[in-house]
Amino acid sequence: MKRPTIIDIAREVGVSKAAVSYALNGRGGVSQETRERILDVAAELGWRASSAARALSSDRAATVGVVLARSPEVLRTEPFFMQVVAGLEKTLSAHGFSLQLALASDTATELETYRRWWAERRVDGVLLTDLRVDDPRPALLRELRVPAVFFGTERPMAGIPVLWVDERDIAASAVGHLAALGHRRIGHVQGPEQLRHTARRERELRCAVAEMPGTELVPAHGDYTEAGGVAAAARLLGSARPPTAIIFDNDVMAVAAVARADELGVRVPGDLSVLAWDDSMLCRVVRPAITAFSHDVGGAAERAALMLLELIETGVADDARMHPRELITRDSTGAAPVR
Repeated sequence: MKRPTIIDIAREVGVSKAAVSYALNGRGGVSQETRERILDVAAELGWRASSAARALSSDRAATVGVVLARSPEVLRTEPFFMQVVAGLEKTLSAHGFSLQLALASDTATELETYRRWWAERRVDGVLLTDLRVDDPRPALLRELRVPAVFFGTERPMAGIPVLWVDERDIAASAVGHLAALGHRRIGHVQGPEQLRHTARRERELRCAVAEMPGTELVPAHGDYTEAGGVAAAARLLGSARPPTAIIFDNDVMAVAAVARADELGVRVPGDLSVLAWDDSMLCRVVRPAITAFSHDVGGAAERAALMLLELIETGVADDARMHPRELITRDSTGAAPVR
C-alpha cells in the first residue's frame, strides 16, 4: 500500500501543501480549527513523518536568500525593492524564517553567492527578480537543486515556480489613455536593455500602438535612475518630431522628468504628458502628481514568499499570477498640445 504524503493530506482537507506542513510540524500559519482537521485526516490516512524528512527539517537554516543585482543608485532611490523586502519579511517572520540579503555588482558575483550560500547551508531557498536576456541563474539553481521562486516573469519556467505577470493589458491601457487625450507620438523611456521585461514592455506597447491607427511609439533607453531618465527624455524631446507624451518604465525616471521639466524645456502636462509604469509615493507627492499603474508590490512579495516556503516544505509549488494593475489618472496627463 502506498504511504500517504503531505500532498494526499492537502488534497483531502482542501488546503495548501504548506498549510499541511505547518500543522504537522507544529508551526504557525494555520488556524487551530484547520490544524485539528489536518491532524485528524493525517491520522486517518496513517501518515508518518519519514526519518529523512525529519533530518532535513532539523538541518534547515530557516532563512531565505535574496541577491539584489541593481546599482547602488537604483537601490537608494527606487521604492520597488523596499516594498518587495517588506512583503517578504512580513510573511517569512510570521513563519519563523529570516531574510538574508546580499548585493552583487555583476552576474558572476551573484552566481557565486548562490553557490556559497547553498554549500554553507546558509539558506533553504532563494527568491529571484529581474529575469535577464540569456540569464544563467535558472540553470545554476536547477543544477544545485536550490528551492527557488522567480518573481515577475512572463511565462512558466522549467523546474522553477514563477509568480508571473501579464503586461498586455497594462500596455493597452497606457496607450489607450494617452490616445484618448489626443496623443499620437508617444515616447517610451525604457529600463536596462539586459532585462527581459524591458523588451517585453516595448513589444506589448508596440502591439497596443498597432491597434490605435495614427499612433506611433518612440523608444529611448534609460537605466531606472534619475539622471538616466532625464537624459533619455531629453533625447526624445530634442528630436525633429518630439513626442507629446512619454511612458516611463519606473517611477523614479518619471518623477525626475516632471521635477526637471523646466530644464527639459516643457510644461507638464501642457506640452508633455507623463505616465509611469510603476506607482509609488514619489508619484503622488511630486507636482503635478503622476498618472501611474498602481499594484500591490508588497502583497505580491508576500505571495512569492508563501510559494517559496511551500516549495521548501514540500518540494512542490504551483505557479501563480500577480494581480492586475490599475491605472490611476492624475494631473501629469492631459490633452495633447496643438502643433
